[in-house]
Amino acid sequence: MTEPVTPEAPDTRHGLTPRSPCRLSRPGIVCPLGADHGLISSALFSASRGLRVSDDFSPGTPLSLGRVTARLVDDSDWPAPLRSRNNRLLATALEQLTPELEALKRQGIAPERIGVVLGTSTSGIGETEAAMDAQRAAVAQGTPSADSWPESFEYRRQELGAPAECVAWLSGARGPVYTLSTACTSSAKALASARRLLASGQCDAVIAGGADSLCHMTVKGFMSLEAVSRQQSQPLGAARDGINLGEAAVLFVVTPEHGGVQLTGVGESSDAHHISAPCPDGSGAEAAMRGALASAGRAPGEIDYINLHGTATPLNDAMESLAISRLFGPDGDFGPDGDEAASRPPAVSSTKALTGHTLGACGALEAAFCWLTLEHGRLPPHATPREALDPTLPALNIVYRDRPETPPLRVMSNAFAFGGNNISLILERHATDPESSAC
Repeated sequence: MTEPVTPEAPDTRHGLTPRSPCRLSRPGIVCPLGADHGLISSALFSASRGLRVSDDFSPGTPLSLGRVTARLVDDSDWPAPLRSRNNRLLATALEQLTPELEALKRQGIAPERIGVVLGTSTSGIGETEAAMDAQRAAVAQGTPSADSWPESFEYRRQELGAPAECVAWLSGARGPVYTLSTACTSSAKALASARRLLASGQCDAVIAGGADSLCHMTVKGFMSLEAVSRQQSQPLGAARDGINLGEAAVLFVVTPEHGGVQLTGVGESSDAHHISAPCPDGSGAEAAMRGALASAGRAPGEIDYINLHGTATPLNDAMESLAISRLFGPDGDFGPDGDEAASRPPAVSSTKALTGHTLGACGALEAAFCWLTLEHGRLPPHATPREALDPTLPALNIVYRDRPETPPLRVMSNAFAFGGNNISLILERHATDPESSAC
């Protein structure tokens, strides 16, 4: 077994310190729970699933999918390369940030100082799939192959850079604009990149987050990996057998301001254990969590809640439980003096059972859920019933609806991806005064 990674020193590259301000605005969220904070919060804090059974992407095999049903922005008058469901999801999330974007204008922040960093794994693949279906049908009817593509087809819709380009076009941002694609860590890494752009002085504000949309390639690809459950997923459950897939878009305006909800810690690791399976001892996940703690200047015992990556695959839940138990359990590094008051295990839950695994969007979506947790002073309950939990996993402090409410101050969100690509974020609620003890 790989030896546990030792704590790292705080990351001071790019001017980052544990007190570097990095404020996350009220997020724009479009997900299977809704596109309104009230609806989303109601479902989140009651563990109500937003999944529906459908075989739209798996003909003959009905699956529980987290599909967005909210009305999306119309893209009919957009430039053709930007017209995709993925970008419509983003545009709908961006509409929710109108007050924040107007505030940037009032502050006199130039468009050249506003960046856009997003994460995705699908971009506009769904539109290419539809064009390929039309092309095959045309060929079957005798149309020459070279002339068979629909006139509306635009290859550029599926380019990974298209989502960031679209948000920049819609918002008028003209600073650094790019998209990251690192599978399930993509949008969490977008938030980390936004933080670095602010700390390095390259931007005064960054629109950051991500989106992924359901499509045949994604659903059938994960089915071929035997990673998709035919039932509603059961994170940490004894009968867990895979993920439910979903779609979402989430955006924040990230600024170097004090107060509000702050992104105080980022930890990243790459254990490169396997192309799709996580390192079974959890060492890569643990390294990311330790890095986030060091970045935030926090001890494990100061974290009140962890939003698990919690995919409901046998391998992920086993390794993540092991890593959390090792770092936050009785033998964890709680503080310099072993302060018992700070050595309580953090509460944990997985919200993927509610939305499905939204892949490239999940890091930003679950950061948004952590934002709502801090905003409302409530914790999202775990959807897998107590009696269905896997007794062979290390015991964790799992949140259920009968738990007494204690408003959290500091929360962690985990995202782990193919190839051993891992990231942990720490969010904290701060008073406006940067010298407040809440910091």
